Amino acid sequence: MSKGFFIAGTDTGVGKTIMAGAIIKTLSFLGYRPGVMKPVESGCGREGGVLIPFDGMFLKEAAHVDESITLVTPCCFESPLAPLAAAEADMKEIDLGEIRRAFRGLSAKYGAMVVEGIGGLMVPVKRDYYVVDMAKELGLPLLLVARPGIGTVNHIMLSLSCAVKEGLEVAGVIINHSNPPDGSLAEKTNPKLLAQICPAPIIGIFPYLSNLDEDSIAKAAIKNLDIEALKKYL
Repeated sequence: MSKGFFIAGTDTGVGKTIMAGAIIKTLSFLGYRPGVMKPVESGCGREGGVLIPFDGMFLKEAAHVDESITLVTPCCFESPLAPLAAAEADMKEIDLGEIRRAFRGLSAKYGAMVVEGIGGLMVPVKRDYYVVDMAKELGLPLLLVARPGIGTVNHIMLSLSCAVKEGLEVAGVIINHSNPPDGSLAEKTNPKLLAQICPAPIIGIFPYLSNLDEDSIAKAAIKNLDIEALKKYL
């Protein structure tokens, strides 16, 4: 199994990209030079007729890698939809071979890889090929990012059930405050409940960051993530 992590979410908007940035900074802190990928990105911006994968660019800049963005994010779509639907809307094809070649090249060059998935594990990439299949194929331990509030326990448990059923190695769960805390009872009690029932370790509870600069993300990662638990997979 390759070193590094595959970052998936329990849903969209849970903060996978920021958590991928936090893991990049953690790996750098541990002495690794991480390579990065966001294999498929939809909802890309357009500049001068060229699609710009903003998440892919964020990961590239966070890792300070001098790689072509076409390696970091081989498949870009303008439509803000699940990959299969975005490809159909943009009248393009998702080339899995291109993704595989990019991953092989980057993983051979870097000591560890951080790959950000697309939404949740059962998001369709192609017909009969889902994000969970990509995670299996790339062979990286899974880090599941979840929101802290009401409903997250069900989303986490369903996602982990899928991951285990499909044979993924699960490194753990990160509960991320992608929005300011609402002070709800669910937010306060969910971490304790999950510690009792979750089949994977809670790697950390990441705070809401109003400033998403590299230094703030790095400091929050070192303070709030269980680095010793992450080191087991490196």
